Amino acid sequence: MGSTLIHLPYFPNVAHMVAILNSQVTFIEAWDNYNKQTYRNRTKILGPNGILNLTIPVIHSQKNRLLYKDVKIKNTENWQLNHWRSIETSYNSSPFFEFYRDELAELYQSAFEDLYGFNLRCLEVISDILDLKIDLQRTPKFQNNWEERNDYRFLIKAKKETVFNFDAYTQVFSEKYGFASNLSILDLLFNEGPNSESYLREQTI
Repeated sequence: MGSTLIHLPYFPNVAHMVAILNSQVTFIEAWDNYNKQTYRNRTKILGPNGILNLTIPVIHSQKNRLLYKDVKIKNTENWQLNHWRSIETSYNSSPFFEFYRDELAELYQSAFEDLYGFNLRCLEVISDILDLKIDLQRTPKFQNNWEERNDYRFLIKAKKETVFNFDAYTQVFSEKYGFASNLSILDLLFNEGPNSESYLREQTI
């Protein structure tokens, strides 16, 4: 299985979770520059009006490039309430929403200062819910090439993302829109519940 290198997204999509579960150790890039139009601050869910991007507002530096781990969330905007309302609207009729709502709602009820810390907490909560045995470590420095590891940092791109045709599962609005592949882990969790881990381990990237 080896080790895997990823950027840390906001509620990882299926591809990120497959990469994590198919490795013995997952290294999270801790020294990269923050870039716009990536899954560092957005995640995709399927709602009543189709695919919806949930985007966390951040404070941008106009002078110097910031390291991702130093980017602050713009908490003057009421993004947490808006995101949770969108999640509720999209998944309150899903089979497993009631089972996990309380643990996930806590993430939207207290303020987080930095984006990296919030995203890490999201991944930890998902790991706890599904009882995933994953080994997460931070990189000690930035390197363009990691030949000794499976480098999946390209998965963070939202503008020119890689298309994956993962196995279909029943989604809340699949009758209306068909199957939407590679959404946030939230979509899989609320629709498949405890079967989510088995599903992820059966997929390849």
